[in-house]
Amino acid sequence: MAAERALRTAAPHELLTAVRGVLAEQYTAETVELFMADYGLTVLQPVSVLPHTMEPVSIHNSPAGRAFAAQEPFVEPASGSPLARAHLPVSVRGDRLGVLSVTLACDQVEDCLAELADIAEVLGHEVTVAERDTDLYLQARRKDRLTLAAEMQWQLLPGRSCASPEYELGAQLEPAYAIFGDNFDWSATSDRLMLYVTNGMGEGIEASLLTNLAINALRNARRAGISIDDQAALADQAVFAHYQGRCYLSVLMFDFDLATGNARVVDAGSPQLLRLRGGTVERITFEAQLPLGMFEETDYVAQDFHVEPGDRLVFVSDGVYAVASPRGEAYGDAALSRAIQSTRLLPAAEVPRAILRELTGHRGQPAPDDDALVMCLDWRGR
Repeated sequence: MAAERALRTAAPHELLTAVRGVLAEQYTAETVELFMADYGLTVLQPVSVLPHTMEPVSIHNSPAGRAFAAQEPFVEPASGSPLARAHLPVSVRGDRLGVLSVTLACDQVEDCLAELADIAEVLGHEVTVAERDTDLYLQARRKDRLTLAAEMQWQLLPGRSCASPEYELGAQLEPAYAIFGDNFDWSATSDRLMLYVTNGMGEGIEASLLTNLAINALRNARRAGISIDDQAALADQAVFAHYQGRCYLSVLMFDFDLATGNARVVDAGSPQLLRLRGGTVERITFEAQLPLGMFEETDYVAQDFHVEPGDRLVFVSDGVYAVASPRGEAYGDAALSRAIQSTRLLPAAEVPRAILRELTGHRGQPAPDDDALVMCLDWRGR
């Protein structure tokens, strides 16, 4: 494919220039624009040399936003013009990055839409690789300046969504531009999926440093092939060795067997799990164990858990279920259950954003006082 060759040989900061050249030559495209989803998942930001020369477009009510949300190509009606605009999702293995918008002749669109979608997918892979060598695409994702703590947290995350034949995952953090302690992590192999939902104490840089230490300690143990309970024990030791019990971190850890749906779980703190099965939402509780780093050499015990095909698991931090309304009412299980029911038809990647929007309405103010984390796992099984 000419586009793939052009993208692979282009400089990291010139991917858009390369794809524009190919689409103009092979499809006589009039315009080609790349938009990246911002950290808050509210707008699609144009990729261009700073300062930006184009306005961002809404994810919620724009043709490009429709393609992003549905993860399907969307063609804008021509309205009497000989040209049409195709919006193509740019994603990598289920991680939604943005949208490629291409303007070309109406009579071409249907014939080449599948090819354009393939080019957008290749572009997504190249953007992911290019981000190691240029800040262009990371800069395009931000409509506001990130705090230093938020910069550290976003760099620590694996992505915001992913998909495989056995499951779909989506997660989101708020306030997106000023988070400090909450975090999520995941890793998959051919037969296992490991998930971590963390809630670090404190604020600002100190909370971010604590979370960075704990997540990297967990990753270090995981990559050594250690079981999930021993991962927790080693991370606990690392956090305690540094903070001597002054700071600690709550974590909910899962190790899923992709073939059977059986899981081993370590519940060490405040993150909670709700399950939607057969139209019924229920909170799942585990044996509570001590947060990581609270005491020296804590032993952790993994518990058994099982998921069925069709289950939806929603993980939330205390910045979600404990948020108070202006009248002092906690969000709680009832409100969470309603939110999960109301979003049951959305794909997993869309659910966290939708729940956090409902949480904003309950809170009565746009800016939360605490980090809020929502992760959604849709289990298909084998």
